[in-house]
Amino acid sequence: MTSRRDFLQTASALAAAGFVPRALSAHPLAEAPGGARGGASTVRARPCVVSSANGLRGVKVAYDRIIAGEDPLDAIIAGVNIQELDPDDQSVGLGGLPNANGIVQLDASCMHGPTRRAGAVACLEDIATPSLVAKAVMDYTDHVLLAGPDARRFALELGFTPQNLLTEKSRQDWLRWRARLNPRDMYLDYDGDIAIKFHTGTINMNAVTAAGDVASVTTTSGMAWKVPGRVGDSPIVGAGQYCDNTVGAAGSTGRGEANIKACGAFLAVEFMRQGVAPEEALLRVMQRVIAMTEDRLLGENGRPRFDLQFYALSKDGRFAGATAYEGASFAVCDEQGARLEKCAYLFKASERPR
Repeated sequence: MTSRRDFLQTASALAAAGFVPRALSAHPLAEAPGGARGGASTVRARPCVVSSANGLRGVKVAYDRIIAGEDPLDAIIAGVNIQELDPDDQSVGLGGLPNANGIVQLDASCMHGPTRRAGAVACLEDIATPSLVAKAVMDYTDHVLLAGPDARRFALELGFTPQNLLTEKSRQDWLRWRARLNPRDMYLDYDGDIAIKFHTGTINMNAVTAAGDVASVTTTSGMAWKVPGRVGDSPIVGAGQYCDNTVGAAGSTGRGEANIKACGAFLAVEFMRQGVAPEEALLRVMQRVIAMTEDRLLGENGRPRFDLQFYALSKDGRFAGATAYEGASFAVCDEQGARLEKCAYLFKASERPR
């Protein structure tokens, strides 16, 4: 186990992008007592990685690392790092769409099945890879969730490199939003037409190894133009992601406020614990979300005016994606390679309220 002192002494070697060095990135895996509670499984599973559709590149990276023997949480965090560090992906990390004040605030959480540990950060600024900071919370503290300026301070203490996360592309989108909000204010210094761009985007990724060990991670820049300090479901363990090494893993993307009230990821895993297949488990979760939705967000037909996507992976390698309305896809990688597959759904697209 790497001590905190040793970690801090070598923090200066961290990469500019904020990556924890490989030797320190590997969490201090304690042997979990009683395999049935969460230690390494003796049951052979089918290795698999599943994620939101924007993780198509990431699932291949994560799968290859798992096949090479890497820990599943390290593997999927490497997978989501691709999107976190991509300035053209405006839903996570660098280039994420900002809050109402033009500041990019990031959220992330992760869980490690074999050790039954979790870590999370919320409202993190200036650090492009919140998934790695969430993992550091898990590895080096006795806590699960750090938030705001103190989460940033923690990351800097461990050697993560701060940077401006607001790209010019995202800044222009924010200026357009501000211009429509108040056309006479000082923010009208942009080119092009005034087009409001509302956006909710996240990446969730879950994995199972051949030994049946599972892990999950979710990372996001949250809802565009959000009230500063808003926290969605992504850093909430049990909502944005959840895993249990005896059952499987699940996570979500979409309207976090709706998912938080249903504890969607936890509920999906609990349905699977009862023997429900991943796809049916996710559809039941979506039904629960709708049942918990206030009237103002429902159409006259009782259908939600928003959407959520859920993803699940069982310990034996079965997987699924599901959503309220037809048309969504999710990414998966197994022995057949990386690909997009269609999500199961409850309603036809034509049933969505306008």
